Amino acid sequence: MKLEGSCHCGAVRFSVISHTPYPYMRCYCSICRKTGGGGGYAINLMGDVGSLEVTGRDHISVYVGRRHFCARCGSALWVWDERWPELVHPFASAIDTDLPAAPDQTHIMLNYRASWVKLPPPDASNAHFEEYPDASIEEWHRKRDLWVD
Repeated sequence: MKLEGSCHCGAVRFSVISHTPYPYMRCYCSICRKTGGGGGYAINLMGDVGSLEVTGRDHISVYVGRRHFCARCGSALWVWDERWPELVHPFASAIDTDLPAAPDQTHIMLNYRASWVKLPPPDASNAHFEEYPDASIEEWHRKRDLWVD
C-alpha cells in the first residue's frame, strides 16, 4: 500500500510503500511522547526504505540520529534506525492517506508513560507491555491476516 504523508506546513512531502499500514501500536516512551504524541504516545507504521520518496528534504532535521522532522513546523515525520536499515517507520500522524482501522491496540513502553495518561484495561483488544512487545510490526499484521501486498 502506498502511503503519502506530509508535515503541517507542507514544506516536506513523502511517500513510502507499506505492507503494514494498520496504526495499532502506541508507544509511550519519553521521546515519542514528547516529540510526536498529543495523547501521551505516538504511533509508528513500517515501510520499505527503498521506496521512500521525499520532496522538501532540505527542510528536514534529524533528532537523536534517527527521528526525522520538519525544521520549519516541527512535525514528526518518520524514524529510521540503522539496526533495521531496510525499514523506515513513518509516524501515523504524518500520513495523509486514509489508514485502515486497527482491530486492536498494543500499548508499549509503559514504564515511561506519563502519569496523566489513562490506559484502557489490558484485555483481548488492548495488549500492555512495560517495554517492547513480543511480536514485531510485521508479525502483528501477519498474525491477523492484515499484511498488505
